[in-house]
Amino acid sequence: MEAGNKTAVSEFLLLGLTEDPDLQPLIFSLFLAMYLVTILGNLLIILAVSSDSQLHTPMYFFLSNLSLTDMGLSSSTILKMLVNIHTQNQRISYPGCITQVCLVLIFSGLETCLLAAMAYDRYVAICHPLRYTVIMNTRLCVLLTFLSLFVSIVDGLLHSLMMLRLSFCTELRIPHFFCELAQIIRLTCSNTLVDNIVIYVAASIFVGVPVFGIMFSYTHIVSSILRMPSLEGKYKGFSTCGSHLSVVTLFYGTGFGVYISSAVTDSPRKTAVASVMYSVVPQMLNPFIYSLRNRDMKEALSKLLCRRASLV
Repeated sequence: MEAGNKTAVSEFLLLGLTEDPDLQPLIFSLFLAMYLVTILGNLLIILAVSSDSQLHTPMYFFLSNLSLTDMGLSSSTILKMLVNIHTQNQRISYPGCITQVCLVLIFSGLETCLLAAMAYDRYVAICHPLRYTVIMNTRLCVLLTFLSLFVSIVDGLLHSLMMLRLSFCTELRIPHFFCELAQIIRLTCSNTLVDNIVIYVAASIFVGVPVFGIMFSYTHIVSSILRMPSLEGKYKGFSTCGSHLSVVTLFYGTGFGVYISSAVTDSPRKTAVASVMYSVVPQMLNPFIYSLRNRDMKEALSKLLCRRASLV
């Protein structure tokens, strides 16, 4: 990007989803409701898993961490937008923007890794049921979670530190409701070859490797289920991994949809609106998918709510 003069950056302008002032109250109310539903739903999942000893299993351990990740990702993107609309101030400081980029990358990367770990858990449970407790022991579950967190933090910090060396032009308006790395790269006057290479390498790692792991797991899962002699066994096998498969489809499906929309449209604002589908909606719907499709989770939530009601 050659247009514009290089300038010392102190802040960016987040243009949000629309510049129409009449729509701002509606957007604020809608996103506030979505954020509260996301936090409440995921918090209930965590409380239900922690309070019910029957749910102290690897699958629900990963689910609790996924709920924490969803809460973190939603807070990283939505809160700043709500503050900007409420104060009618679109500015975000340069350090604040870099911090938001870092957090979004960390939580997004962690989510992809956790979904892959959960797919491996379902693979072991269905394809190697007799060795499940031996393979999916506490040490392995904790190791997979901390390894996922470590590589996600490294990725977020790497991209954030690389942003520090960039020079920006006078046009510092981001047509988005949060600081997205791709949008910031477009504003720079610096050579972004290295940055783009790192972005593509990181994307291949955090998208390609988990997707390959999920596909590998479910290929063996489906093959194992189809070999079961009884219809009841097949139904139980598919129902065991149905919730996770729904979450994976929602997360990667919306992300792929946003990628397609950004490729076929030249409007950054339309891309920002489409990005709501992967940065907000999956995190809000995940608790409902797991609670409505899972009998154990519904029972745990019922016990938790009844216990809280009796205390009141």
